[in-house]
Amino acid sequence: MSDYIIFHNPRCSKSRQTLALLEENGITPTIVKYLDDIPDTATLKSLISKLGFAHAHDLVRNKEADYKTAGLSAQSSDADVIAAMIQYPKLIERPIVVKGDQAVLGRPPENALQLLD
Repeated sequence: MSDYIIFHNPRCSKSRQTLALLEENGITPTIVKYLDDIPDTATLKSLISKLGFAHAHDLVRNKEADYKTAGLSAQSSDADVIAAMIQYPKLIERPIVVKGDQAVLGRPPENALQLLD
């Protein structure tokens, strides 16, 4: 099992670029296709913490149609945002690369290099 995990959407160009960048650097991460294997509340809370985000809303793609469908706003509680990300996983910003107790968003993909030894 790899020390690295990528929460990946193969249809997303930034996600594919981030995965390719990791592989170019000799890293074969564990791939979590989060649209199929939806993270639970504990996992999302852990990711938010590892990313250093103050609020769950910082991990949301607020331009997705599901954002409006879920009734979210910048003032939504963390609990409501996390529940919406579970119900509508397309809301989760991607890709997320995790190594141990650290994580980065692969936007731009080069952010993932921060986690390399």
